[in-house]
Amino acid sequence: MAQSAQNESNSNTRTHFTSQLQELPIGSEVKVAGWIEDFRDIGKLGFILLRDVTGLVQTVLVGENLQKAKSIPRQSNILMTGVVQGTKSKNFPIEIKVKEIFVFSHASLSLPIDPTGRVESNLDTRLDSRALDLRNPKISNIFILRSNILRIIRDFFSENKFIEVNTPKIIGSASEGGSNLFSFDYFKRKGYLAQSPQLYKEQLVLSLDRVFEIAPYFRAENSHTLRHLNEFLSVDLEAAYLDYYDIMNLMEELIKKILVYMRDSNYFDNENPLFKENTLNDLISIPFPKISYDKCLDELTSVGEKVTFGDDLSDSSLRKLGEKFDKFYFIVDWPLNLKPFYIHEKESNPALSKSFDLQFGHLELVSGGTRQHDVSKLKSRLAEQGLSAENFKDHLRVFEWGMPPHSGCGLGFDRLMMVLLGLNNIREAVLYPRDTSRISP
Repeated sequence: MAQSAQNESNSNTRTHFTSQLQELPIGSEVKVAGWIEDFRDIGKLGFILLRDVTGLVQTVLVGENLQKAKSIPRQSNILMTGVVQGTKSKNFPIEIKVKEIFVFSHASLSLPIDPTGRVESNLDTRLDSRALDLRNPKISNIFILRSNILRIIRDFFSENKFIEVNTPKIIGSASEGGSNLFSFDYFKRKGYLAQSPQLYKEQLVLSLDRVFEIAPYFRAENSHTLRHLNEFLSVDLEAAYLDYYDIMNLMEELIKKILVYMRDSNYFDNENPLFKENTLNDLISIPFPKISYDKCLDELTSVGEKVTFGDDLSDSSLRKLGEKFDKFYFIVDWPLNLKPFYIHEKESNPALSKSFDLQFGHLELVSGGTRQHDVSKLKSRLAEQGLSAENFKDHLRVFEWGMPPHSGCGLGFDRLMMVLLGLNNIREAVLYPRDTSRISP
């Protein structure tokens, strides 16, 4: 009985992905599995286009297999046993002559969207049926690319002696003194969803020196834009003995490493101006501009946008800057009053901070800077911002144990994907986005 069950299991086991078939000799017997993208019946001969996550293959059916195929709805999940053979098709280098079809599950005849993309659906409808939406290779490629870029990021930090860490997402107080936190009952106390790992990663450099984390974070901002989410993926790093210019150099090197990967892997999109040949090569070879906050004010004044020193740059101001600086660039040396209590002042001008934002046009992708490691100055900064040192006592005491100077930043990964793929809506770059109106599926 056990042997019989084992034989049945083996008979329905895929031997190859469709992307592997071209490597095989003609005449090889294979078992391929996936879903029926299309079916054509031309009389005594039929064709199933079978797609899996790696690609598409044409299969040829005759006799009983052809009759069986006529009753299987498109998008049904099947396994086919067959032989690799040459083909006269201009669209496929090889095809499979089918010996046997096994149906894992039949698809409904009435699907909520067309996963081939021939019939377009609006984004909300697609997100409501996201698992099916991913059968469209244009959509699934977004998330395959996400996976590959996350691997590049992890490898990059590992090569630069960073240690990957995991910090809590349930916290007992507002970690940065901010108000945009989700709160909830936590065993008769108030708990919050973390908006960043800032305090934890600073504490960890005390002993681990260089740390990074890739994790979701949460902000209770009532924003209704194409670039904001309430749950987002952040790439955070903190490093001892580096200053904010070192961190900028690391981030620029990382972005360029990703661009080289996309170029060499042919992740081109003719609709994305980022990947025009000259533009891409310039982005990879030329240093990202570094523009001071003061210089930004001068640039804005020249186009009729008046901003007073000490004011934040509004969306309108950033869009005007983005008209001139339309690719990657840093804004450096922001006024100290605009930055959180843990950002270090510039010794040469204490009204300014050792801080930066990495922009792509008007979009902020990264925010970072050199951190204040003097505990007495941290307490003063907390008081200046109307925050209680008592609420941060667990954090502050770590700075009394021999804290090294350190710097760090946080990268909004979903926004980066928007830029790399030329997307207009951040929700397209996220599997199951969470915003003010969407909490399911």
